[in-house]
Amino acid sequence: ATAKLMSVPPTLKMVPKTALKQDVTLRTLETTAERLKNWGKWGPEDEVGSLNYLANPEVLAGVAEIRSGKTFTLGVPMGSPAGDPVWPGRRQARRVNTVDAGLWMAGKGFPIPGGAQYSDDMLVIDVQSSSQYDALGHAWYGDQLYNGYDAATTVGAMTKANIMPIAEKGIVGRGVLLDMAKYRGKKVLDAGETFTHDDLLAAAAQQGVEIRKRDVLLVHTGWINSYYDGDTAKFQNANFMEPGLTHSKELVEWFAEMEIPNLVTDTIANEVTLDPASGLSLPLHQALMRNLGVVFAEIMNLTPLANDCAADGQYSFLYTAAPIKLVNGTGAPVNPVVVK
Repeated sequence: ATAKLMSVPPTLKMVPKTALKQDVTLRTLETTAERLKNWGKWGPEDEVGSLNYLANPEVLAGVAEIRSGKTFTLGVPMGSPAGDPVWPGRRQARRVNTVDAGLWMAGKGFPIPGGAQYSDDMLVIDVQSSSQYDALGHAWYGDQLYNGYDAATTVGAMTKANIMPIAEKGIVGRGVLLDMAKYRGKKVLDAGETFTHDDLLAAAAQQGVEIRKRDVLLVHTGWINSYYDGDTAKFQNANFMEPGLTHSKELVEWFAEMEIPNLVTDTIANEVTLDPASGLSLPLHQALMRNLGVVFAEIMNLTPLANDCAADGQYSFLYTAAPIKLVNGTGAPVNPVVVK
């Protein structure tokens, strides 16, 4: 079978500026994966991947970072009348009332003993179109998902490596914020601007925080917050290009060595949209998510947390999250909570 990367919405033009090179190809990813792939590490039925690294000691390490009791929620608003930041080609969330006072005003309200009235509403949403966790089966190439599950298990409903096992486990551990925008001296990184794991380490050193094995990594670029600051045009651009991490063998090796369970960013895809060296679309979804089982959380607003970290100098904290329990979901909305 012909190996494929993620399907691209027809409204999004992912055209590399140069011809594809040979340093980052699907074959290169697979060659690296043969050494680093975590398939079978936690058994043939595993569906949570590197979240297995988050056990009781990791939870307690996160709790040990609590100093002031300050809390931060990281989810973005959903269903805003002015629109939400979504991947081009995905639909905006749409919330509508199904019951409200208008029914009673029109004399059509439901009779309720005691005379109570109420309101209800419904939400229509692409599950990848708000702050959310990806299921490990969300992205693949060839005919296999994470842990070797057959890609055919996604047909009709994702029956393997879906979001439910991640939602049931939850994510709790020591989180570290790495402020790439501040490190680069910017409010927000530029479209297509890249950084590596070496940059993450340099930012951590500048911030005076240690990245430890099994930490949850939160990477602040300022990208999502810029939408709420009014810079919305770049989110509708046909040549949409986010900033983010870029693929290298060394980066994948570092993630594997550090046993990183979860990558959380304030971009829609957690990595640069097109790899500048190869022109490939989202290769870290393959190298990290599919092969290593690193769980991705995307579309977070990390700017308020980043501002507070800069103010008090504390870049480590307790990170907690649990996506909704969506049966057979390719992902699910979430509103993580950080406690400092």
